[in-house]
Amino acid sequence: MLGRPLFTDLEGAERFYADVLGWTFGREPAEFGGYTQAYADGRAVAAVVPPMPGQEAPARWCLYLASPDAEATAARITEHGGTVLMEPMRVGDLGTMCVAREPGGAVFGVWQAGVHEGFEATAVPGAYCWAELLTRDPERSDAFLSAVFPYGAGRIQDDAVDFRVFDLGREPVLGRMRMTGDVPPEVPAYIDVYFAVADCDVAVARAVALGGTVRSGPADSPFGRVAALTDPQGARFSVIDVTRTSGERPGVTVVD
Repeated sequence: MLGRPLFTDLEGAERFYADVLGWTFGREPAEFGGYTQAYADGRAVAAVVPPMPGQEAPARWCLYLASPDAEATAARITEHGGTVLMEPMRVGDLGTMCVAREPGGAVFGVWQAGVHEGFEATAVPGAYCWAELLTRDPERSDAFLSAVFPYGAGRIQDDAVDFRVFDLGREPVLGRMRMTGDVPPEVPAYIDVYFAVADCDVAVARAVALGGTVRSGPADSPFGRVAALTDPQGARFSVIDVTRTSGERPGVTVVD
């Protein structure tokens, strides 16, 4: 998986995430889109990308899901009710990418690895840790994910929340949560990307000091101390300290 946000102010994004997540950056060649690779402790964890010429899109994180064949995955996306927004395109010898929208409205990417496989580190401070699809149409989103990708699915055993976990070989890789009335109606479906931090409260304080806003938290959970944030350009993301857990994790019932 590979995370890429779209930002009109690349330097502002770099300053923000350098302080909040401890990232350093390296510019990639112009022929690859002029994006900036982000590193945590010297390992690639994300990329900061400008919009394409003529593209008007809000700042957002775009999670790229791994595929052995981007062309075949793009075909399945269309077949099962999704929309391919950018057809599969080779990025030099790095790999092949495409961008799509699932039936519930969330935008995501597909990445067929070449010499660049994606994240070089996960679940360590500054790196990607988890992601959740938030949608108002969970039935269509669930059916789509299971049809397009080789995922198994399970339902969280909690009547207070509609949440599914998708897995590969019993390894959880993506969550899906039904949007509730707490989410403003103008907010479209999206994938919330979680980054690991050494201290959730410190990360939140730094984000606010740099013009970010807090959507929820910090709060303790069975998975870690977590907070949902929005950066100064409007991109939503979450931070989590996985070393600070509270309570028992809910069970998961396998869904056919």
